[in-house]
Amino acid sequence: MSRIACVGDNCIDFYEQTGGAFPGGNPVNVAVYTCRLGGEASYTGAVGTDAYGAFLVDALRQKGVDVSHVQVREGKTALTQVSMENGDRVLGDYDEGVMADFSLSNEDIDFLCTHELVISGLWGRAENDFAAISRRGVLTAFDCADRPEDAAARAALPHTDIAFFSDDRPDEAALKQRIRAIFAMGPRLVVATRGAAGSLAFDGEWFYSFGIIPCTVVDTMGAGDSYIAGFLQAYLNKQSVPACMEAGARASVETLGYFGAW
Repeated sequence: MSRIACVGDNCIDFYEQTGGAFPGGNPVNVAVYTCRLGGEASYTGAVGTDAYGAFLVDALRQKGVDVSHVQVREGKTALTQVSMENGDRVLGDYDEGVMADFSLSNEDIDFLCTHELVISGLWGRAENDFAAISRRGVLTAFDCADRPEDAAARAALPHTDIAFFSDDRPDEAALKQRIRAIFAMGPRLVVATRGAAGSLAFDGEWFYSFGIIPCTVVDTMGAGDSYIAGFLQAYLNKQSVPACMEAGARASVETLGYFGAW
């Protein structure tokens, strides 16, 4: 059974039209989806002393996520305003709350290194710890969102085994060029998710392409994170890159079928 450490940002996704509040954040989502797929996952990050902090930690615990290294700090839990437009979610204002001061301790890093793989992302505030984690022989993954050229990504990518980013441009030749540039920063494998166009991966020698699995889309929140969880589960189970891409797409289908990330 795979064991993945998810570290970094969390937030409460607050839907303006309905008033609904849902736990979220890239590493939070990946942790939940990993457990949903039968793996083991932990989440390391910071929440506030407000009601949303307790709500988020309890929700993770109920999903089977190890929350033993969640830091509870005086202040507010991160909050993202979300609206729905034509069935797609649109992110509005974001209040980082206590995550603005989040950092990993040496004990946190020791804990993360008990896992098979550590994943963080662009807003996870863990990018500068990837070198230390990688040196200890632990696999690493980094989600660059749609900004792989950002400073946080540039800090993490030289010490990253699998890099994910999103780019739905129709020009595949231009996308391949961008993927090669990201690969040159250091990852062993680069995966681009392309929305309705599927995904494209590069291992330094070959490009691999996978399309989509048709489904009814209710809400796109968390779809990319579930792809990452499915991909990583298959990868840790020694499956081929194309099989990992298919596993990612299949994990996304379930998430696309309901409202909210999970």
